[in-house]
Amino acid sequence: MKHFIWREVSKESALEDLMAIGDNACCLCLFPGLTESVIAAACSRVGQRVLHLDRRNYYAGNWASFTFNGLLSWIEEYKTQQEIPNSELEQGWREKIEEGEEVLPLSSIESSISNLEVFSYASEEPEEEEDVKAAVVTSLPQETSGSTLEDQGTVSPDDSEADGEPQHQELENELASETQEPTQSEEGEKEQQPITIQAETPAEMKRKITYAMLVKEGRRFNIDLVSKLLYSRGLLVDLLIKSNVSRYAEFKNISRIITCRNDKVEQVPCSRADVFGSKQLTMVEKRMLMKFLTFCLDFEQHPEEFQDFSERPFWEFLKSKCLTENLQHFVFHSIGMVNRETLTEEGLKATQHFLRCLGRYGNTPFLFPLYGLGEIPQCFCRMCAVFGGIYCLRHSVQCLIVDKESGKCKAVIDTHGQRISCSHFVVEDGYIKDEQRTTAVNRQISRAVVITDRSVLPSGSDQQISLVTVPPLTPSSPSVRMVELSSSSMTCMPGTYLVHLICSSSGSAREDLAPVISRLFHVPSSPGEEPAQGSEEGEKPEALWVMYFNMQDTSNLDSSCYSLPSNVYVCTGPDASLGNDYSIKLAESVFHQILPDEDFCPPAPNPEDIIYDGDGTQGEGPNFDETSNPEDAETEGGDGLQENDQPVGNTEPVESSDSVTQEPATKSEVQIQPTEE
Repeated sequence: MKHFIWREVSKESALEDLMAIGDNACCLCLFPGLTESVIAAACSRVGQRVLHLDRRNYYAGNWASFTFNGLLSWIEEYKTQQEIPNSELEQGWREKIEEGEEVLPLSSIESSISNLEVFSYASEEPEEEEDVKAAVVTSLPQETSGSTLEDQGTVSPDDSEADGEPQHQELENELASETQEPTQSEEGEKEQQPITIQAETPAEMKRKITYAMLVKEGRRFNIDLVSKLLYSRGLLVDLLIKSNVSRYAEFKNISRIITCRNDKVEQVPCSRADVFGSKQLTMVEKRMLMKFLTFCLDFEQHPEEFQDFSERPFWEFLKSKCLTENLQHFVFHSIGMVNRETLTEEGLKATQHFLRCLGRYGNTPFLFPLYGLGEIPQCFCRMCAVFGGIYCLRHSVQCLIVDKESGKCKAVIDTHGQRISCSHFVVEDGYIKDEQRTTAVNRQISRAVVITDRSVLPSGSDQQISLVTVPPLTPSSPSVRMVELSSSSMTCMPGTYLVHLICSSSGSAREDLAPVISRLFHVPSSPGEEPAQGSEEGEKPEALWVMYFNMQDTSNLDSSCYSLPSNVYVCTGPDASLGNDYSIKLAESVFHQILPDEDFCPPAPNPEDIIYDGDGTQGEGPNFDETSNPEDAETEGGDGLQENDQPVGNTEPVESSDSVTQEPATKSEVQIQPTEE
């Protein structure tokens, strides 16, 4: 068996080693996001020396996750950032330039984010007043307080288990929510008999979320700058399995897919069980939908069915199949998730991909990483570090140094005046100046982050993670994709939901997404304002805090769009798609340009295959063993993949400057292991 050595090296000595290696054995990643982190992990895994430099104080760039307080700090930094004049930079690098070299300066500000706007609608009452209201609730009769405690118990599955409830109760709640609803209503009637208004008003006041509570519980939030999901048979999941990086993270199934139609929010039947159990479809519609979905699974075998529509939109093809408007809406917006311009074959491929991802880990095709999408780049950063990669945060680079004779980049100069030589340079697009582009960036993504007090579609379980598709509200507006996360995803505090909205930009993020937010949520006209009782607004979840921003979408650019040396590889930022295939394809392409004869991300060794230098008394050795042993105990002899209701072994989350240790999730978690398929 081949063994691998884990060596401990100080940051200072490692940086000196890298500077001394020269330009033949090092890959330098500047400002790494997901794509750059995957490239770095792949290079490090096959024995290359890798150095990450990032002027930020957190990992993952535009793929990062923040606590609520960390996000507020990020917003302030964005507002106060300023471009450093070239004259000041030149003073630092001028003496480092040798004869026959020229300089390519890098941008010193974050240019990929624009139109950032923040609105707080939560009550601004001080925390002391909330404590007084809580005291009023505890002084109510036993019937009311008992019900309130029971409501609180449903917020977290851990609480119910601590009280001795069966482990499988949450599964029963999801599968047989109809049987629980009468029980809840009966309890509500019992409460209303002794007291009518008093039983409801204090409970509502106790659940009221104020801005002070959001700040106080801010470390319970993990808010992503990017809104994406993992297709269960997508390239990212395949790479996590192949490389063994999946050991560093845990995942949850997206439990349901929801759509908005005719101002109503309803669940989309996508699996066979959902279709035949749906109350929204007639029996005829169920047969029609199953027949069409069966055709989509192997549509390539029946070209005669769609060849007449090869140059026509998918929407027209759906109409030709005599599907009802209800079914057309489900297939077009929530299964294929395409737009009006999508051609038929592309729409069929999107539908086929959705269907093939069903059933691998659950009843929907999607997974979401616990603690947010920002965990995925950190997982690859950890793999890179295990094999010798070095990371320097808060360490900026001023410029690239290019050899005039060869036309290749040979070094960089950092803000400390150090000249670092490497043979390959991977740079994030956001730090390339406009004069170094041959094609202008003309695409944007509109993003919104909303903290709400309840789900857009309440159900028997308050731990749902939902994908919501919103068709265009007007002919000129874009379709919007929304991901609603509960506290079970470790991304928000109990009693709240974290909602991400995204669409291709037609204007500013607020112009694109504010109408959708107003339609789905109650947006107070002033902080703490409550809707009138019995009104339509009162039935909607309340928006407590909203952030809008636009992000550049440079996924349409390739190497020909930049006037840069051939050994400088530009990685574009996040694209507008739901999955991550584009970023993984780009990472593999860049890796093979750097190392054409090497395998891309071969499996990392198991912890028991690592041999430590010396007597094994290093500081990191025992910790590494301690965190790996429980994993080994769980995965040994298992079936490879564990589905929704099977508890999985704890996996240590990757730490970042804004990471927070939260209570481990116990249900609906999926652990990806390389023994499947």
